[in-house]
Amino acid sequence: MQDTIQRYLRYLKVERNASDYTIKSYREDLLSLSDYLTEALGTSPHPARIDPQILRNYVAAMHEAQYARTSIARRLASMRGLFKFAQREGLVEQNPAKPLRNPRPHRKLPHFLTTDEIQTLLAAPAQGTVMGLRDRAIFETMYSGGLRVSELVGINDNDLDLEDGLVRVKGKGKRERLAPLGKFAVEALEDWKAKRVLARGKQPTPTTPVFTNKFGNRLTTRSVARMLEKYLLQTGLNLKTSPHTLRHSFATHLLDRGADIRSVQELLGHKSLVTTQIYTHLSTAGLRQAYEQAHPRAKAKSG
Repeated sequence: MQDTIQRYLRYLKVERNASDYTIKSYREDLLSLSDYLTEALGTSPHPARIDPQILRNYVAAMHEAQYARTSIARRLASMRGLFKFAQREGLVEQNPAKPLRNPRPHRKLPHFLTTDEIQTLLAAPAQGTVMGLRDRAIFETMYSGGLRVSELVGINDNDLDLEDGLVRVKGKGKRERLAPLGKFAVEALEDWKAKRVLARGKQPTPTTPVFTNKFGNRLTTRSVARMLEKYLLQTGLNLKTSPHTLRHSFATHLLDRGADIRSVQELLGHKSLVTTQIYTHLSTAGLRQAYEQAHPRAKAKSG
């Protein structure tokens, strides 16, 4: 096994022109594998003796030792490369590392704003200016309907039904859905549309974009992001906040207040419930925090 590893490292250096850093990383990964196999089998085995099961045991041992998933994935890549080389050299008939799958990466919990922070953001645009009316309408619409920023900028006049508080949006995969608009969003949209800037010589038509820039042209997603950055600096809110944060906040606040997860899935336009379930982790985290703060026996006393 040791000889095969050394031959593989020479191959990487000479034929693949791998960097010294890459060679070092592969050497450490593969020597760790060799040490495990020697201990498990009592001797340094020939590559032909290695089967997928013993490699699975090695991966399981790394999980038990709480290796980072990225480290495990890197070692799996090293193993696949080694045995692919061994197969090419006629040392093994099949690559025993090929059936092994990388560990699933941890899904990061999305950043969201509290209800108080949302109120701060919604109140930030100045209502005495046309652009302030627009910005308030943008925030209210995104938060009220849980819209993606791409969906927001794509809204035309004929997509709005302010009387019934609905907006038709085109989501991913060209899927359309109706998103709700609350009272505050409807009022903000009415105020903005009454003062909306249109391109010179243009009159409103069913396909007129709802949200326009100072020249009367359709807003871009980047323009919305820049506009939000301005208000984050103005209010002191977390600068990690993005337009998508309003969508995350929408879903989290609904679940926190008892909304059914399948209803939230429909409102977000998620094709799979799995995508929506990440928000239940946020909701559960909030419940856990409330429990630990309120329950007299939730945590051990200090001191």
